Amino acid sequence: MNTQTKLIQIGLLCAAALLAFPALTRAQLTFTTNNGAITITGDAGANSTVVIPGVTNGLPVVSIGAGAFYKSGMTSVSIPNSVTNIGEAAFAFCTNLAGVTIPGGITSIGEDVFYGCSRLTGVTIPGSVTSIGEDAFEACTSLNQVSLGTHLITIGSGAFWSCYSLAAVTIPDSVKSIGNEAFDYCYNLTNLVIGSGVTSIGGDAFYDCASLTSLAIPNSVTNIGSEAFYDCGSVTNLIIGSGVTSIEDYAFYDCASLTSLTIPNAVTNIGLDAFVECLDLAGTVIGTNVSSIGDEAFFDCTNLTSIGFQGNAPAADPTVFDDDTRATVYYLPGTTGWSNTFAGLPARLWNAQVQTNGATFGMRTNQFGFTITGNSNLVVVVQAATNLAGATWSPAAIMALTNGSGYFSDPLWTNYPGRFYRLGLP
Repeated sequence: MNTQTKLIQIGLLCAAALLAFPALTRAQLTFTTNNGAITITGDAGANSTVVIPGVTNGLPVVSIGAGAFYKSGMTSVSIPNSVTNIGEAAFAFCTNLAGVTIPGGITSIGEDVFYGCSRLTGVTIPGSVTSIGEDAFEACTSLNQVSLGTHLITIGSGAFWSCYSLAAVTIPDSVKSIGNEAFDYCYNLTNLVIGSGVTSIGGDAFYDCASLTSLAIPNSVTNIGSEAFYDCGSVTNLIIGSGVTSIEDYAFYDCASLTSLTIPNAVTNIGLDAFVECLDLAGTVIGTNVSSIGDEAFFDCTNLTSIGFQGNAPAADPTVFDDDTRATVYYLPGTTGWSNTFAGLPARLWNAQVQTNGATFGMRTNQFGFTITGNSNLVVVVQAATNLAGATWSPAAIMALTNGSGYFSDPLWTNYPGRFYRLGLP
């Protein structure tokens, strides 16, 4: 197996006058030959548009070696379809590189390949690529457009770290895992779609994505890593998918604009400091299987007024709701482990029920209404929706059950072809 290093000449396309043939600047490239195929290993400081040949000396160019164009002055590069592999840091710190075409034969983009390409503005990952390596596009600070191929499976740690010009990212359904710090410090990211195949979101994956306003975690996700959405301070609407079993430490720390939160039934553990300083959070519903809540998990959520537990009392220490002085814990009939207080807060049985029998249920004085019973002075929110499939519930009334009873009537019922009601926490 002979390996030999040679010099080849490739054309570097320079600016040309209109209707004139482009001038060519010649640059030296080094390469190795191995088993009848060529790997590009370096250049001599190209500073223009580089077109890598698909064939040289009658042999196919199949690979670009590790660090081959490290700190090159090139402004753009065209990679032939014959190339199937790009080595580690191949184009790292090519700070003048503004454009690149990744061919359809590439199956993986390795570690640090485009690290520090600070003028790169857009990239399309072809459908052939199944993995993006660690720090592959880290510190590509001008990158504002990324198209991810539909066969991509893994996005490596730090892959798009500090790509703070990115405004929108759609992660395809083919992706299974999003690595640690994958989109860390992408603080101008406003639109994020996480595909329905993702099962794991790594620690710090979206740390300081401060412009996100809406976040939907699909049902396929089972684990949300530590600090995954730390300091996503503009998120007002959060949906945590039904498959999530664990919310790790600091996962939603300082999501200050979040107004409501539902922890799904599959979650068994809420980590320490998971929702610290969610300052606008007013109400939380915690699913049936949460068995432990970490220290200071909801510390300094100063607008929190109600925490509704659907299951038995979990393990929790007195710091869980520190500084949440306005909050009350509610628990359901038939659940166990509760007393008059929980983690330093007052705890009350929430047993509000709609009475469907009797003269008060249904049409009455040209309005639809019903009686609600429960503990004396229990505060109940009556919510309404126009359908049950994908329903959007909105408050229709907030009422206290004076002496354990209250009557609700809806003057707007005639405005809708159908109207559904449910009872919720304040």
